[in-house]
Amino acid sequence: MMKIRAWAQYYVDMLTKLGVIRFSILSAATVIFFSITIQASINYILRGQVKLDDLYAAILFAIIVTPWVVFFLSIVVQQLEHSRKRLSKMVYKLQEVRARDLQLQQELQVNIIELNAEFEERKKAEADRNQAFKDLENEVFQREQAQLVVEERSALVRSFIDSSPDLVYYSNEQGQFSGCNLAMEALTGKIEKELIGLTPFDAFDTEIAAKFAATDKAVLNTKLPETYEQWLTYPDGHKACFELRKVPFFGRRNEYIGVLGYGRDITERKKYQDALEKASRDKTTFISTISHELRTPLNGVVGLSRILLDSSLNAEQRQHLNTIYVSAQTMGNIFNDIIDLDKFDRRKFEIVNQPIEFRSFLNDIETLAQLQVAQKGLVLAFDIFGDIPDFINADGTRMRQVLWNLVSNAVKFTDSGEISIRIFTSEEANNKIGLTFEVEDTGIGISADGQDKIFAMYYQEQGSKRATGTGIGLAVAKSLMTAMGGDIWVSSELGKGSCFTIEFDVDGVDSLLPSGTADSEQTKLSILLVEDIELNVTVCTAILNKLGHTVEVAVDGRSAIQMAENNSYDLIFLDINLPDISGFEIIKTLRENKTLELPPVVALTANVINNRQEYIEKGMDDAISKPLSINAVTGVISRLFSKVEKGDEPNLHYTADGVADEQEMLDEYLDIDLLQQYLDTLGKDLLLQSVRLFEQTMPHYLTLLNTNLTARDQDAIVDEAHKIKGAAGSVGLIRIQQVSQLAQSPEQPTWWENIDDWVEQINTEYQYDVKRLKTWIENQDG
Repeated sequence: MMKIRAWAQYYVDMLTKLGVIRFSILSAATVIFFSITIQASINYILRGQVKLDDLYAAILFAIIVTPWVVFFLSIVVQQLEHSRKRLSKMVYKLQEVRARDLQLQQELQVNIIELNAEFEERKKAEADRNQAFKDLENEVFQREQAQLVVEERSALVRSFIDSSPDLVYYSNEQGQFSGCNLAMEALTGKIEKELIGLTPFDAFDTEIAAKFAATDKAVLNTKLPETYEQWLTYPDGHKACFELRKVPFFGRRNEYIGVLGYGRDITERKKYQDALEKASRDKTTFISTISHELRTPLNGVVGLSRILLDSSLNAEQRQHLNTIYVSAQTMGNIFNDIIDLDKFDRRKFEIVNQPIEFRSFLNDIETLAQLQVAQKGLVLAFDIFGDIPDFINADGTRMRQVLWNLVSNAVKFTDSGEISIRIFTSEEANNKIGLTFEVEDTGIGISADGQDKIFAMYYQEQGSKRATGTGIGLAVAKSLMTAMGGDIWVSSELGKGSCFTIEFDVDGVDSLLPSGTADSEQTKLSILLVEDIELNVTVCTAILNKLGHTVEVAVDGRSAIQMAENNSYDLIFLDINLPDISGFEIIKTLRENKTLELPPVVALTANVINNRQEYIEKGMDDAISKPLSINAVTGVISRLFSKVEKGDEPNLHYTADGVADEQEMLDEYLDIDLLQQYLDTLGKDLLLQSVRLFEQTMPHYLTLLNTNLTARDQDAIVDEAHKIKGAAGSVGLIRIQQVSQLAQSPEQPTWWENIDDWVEQINTEYQYDVKRLKTWIENQDG
């Protein structure tokens, strides 16, 4: 097989070397030669001879056929050779390609291995990344959930803060607001976005802002909380009292970033406190009234006991009567202390200075002291140093109370020896007189520690069996002296006695008449006094007689009615509480008497008078409280009988049918001339419309007035009173206008003492006056 391939290759090589034609000729010759040889051999073998014709035929056939066959084969072979060569080249190339492919395959295998490794790594990394993504997603989810929780909590906290009625705000270190709640927005009139970046001076009035900013600054500087109360003003003008709590404000990283403030509205608490104080004052007045009523019989017991002690009595009677006398006197002193203690707790002592006869005052003190020291067998030394004025302007009741307390204590703590009372006077500038009283005893004395505490409330010297009182007398005395502008102190030594000293200044006066009042200014009147208590009758009669009036007395209601109907009086003082019928029933009966021309009637009451109008509406012309004083009596007479001359409020005169003259009554409440002009100009409908507008605006004015009164803001009170005065004047409410005029006049010396009553009068009476005004308008023609 290999030889055949070799011959075939040789054939091809020859063909390639000789070319087709030459190789074809050579091949044809070779074929002819072999054809002749084979033909001759076959013929010879078969026939035994060789014929030339057969040779010629073979030669001819070979010559004709062989070249074409050889040529064709040569062409085929040549093509095949060419194909082989090409194929060889292709094989070679394929081998190269295969080798390269093998190399590439090897490289591919390496790459595949590397890729597989990388794939595994990537797969692992992908798995790690996926896990990381999952962890990150979980973390993001958790954060989102946490953020939602934080947002929900923040929203809840914000909602809670906004729904809180308390102020909440926070400011930065520059004192600028950084945020607030709805309550703060309502207070400032600015929403949070507008408030951020502003200072308190941009949000509040200067006075309010100054304190607001100062406390913020104090918290910023000290980093300590601060709590205080401050009145703040809303945009509509009404005030509210806030208890402000300001604390340092720290961020999430505990860095200091400003001030956090809270404010609770305590206006109602303030009003409640004021109401309690007013109730306490009313209670004090009630207690004072009761004390007045109880002192009347108590003074009778003391006075009658003292008179009986001067009469002929046996030893046992004298002892019993002396016990009654001392007990009644002690009871009166303790009751006085309790009364004044209540005043001390609730309100400042009221000092009423009026002219008193000083020598008579000193004689009373000496007489009392003499009675007390005589009961214990002590000696009284009563000495006066200096010139004693005939009259001084002072509160004699309070002076007696202090001195009686000192004398009583001196007698109580002294068993033997002497009680000394020394009075020193000195003249000072501007008609001032300096008074010094010393009350010295030889009793048990006071320890050094006790001297520092002796004027404290309820203090009693330890170990002293004599300290059986209330322990408030000296505390009250100290407060009274302070209220009178003076002082009290003690010097003492145990076992050797004590010396109490009081010192104060008074004004010197020329007579007992009130300052600025002459006898000629008082009309001499015939007065009916209706009073059932003998002591009150004595006091009232003495006052009225001293003022130059004549007095007749009725001790019960029926006698008063009979005397009023059968006699002509210029004035009636009528007690409200009588043993048979009340003063209001008496005045009603007298008003119903159509034949009687009744003079002015003044109610005498032991109760506090908050609203004089209540008494007037029940038929009285005026009212004053008991016990009577010269100032009260002269004041009411001046109001009732000097009004026409001085141009003040007109007096009420009642007609025979018991109804007050309508015009004069209306003149007290309404400016009739002004209203008539309005009626003629505007007409009834427009005037009523103005009155209704006044009714609509008054509640707002009163709200501001009341809150400012609670805040004790004088300027704001005056401002609101001025507005009310103008509004009342515009619709002819003359009484409200006049009260508002008082309320807007703080220059009056007793403005603060009376402003509560004026405001209360405006609050309670303006509606009554508006009702009268509407009735008057509706009754007019047209």
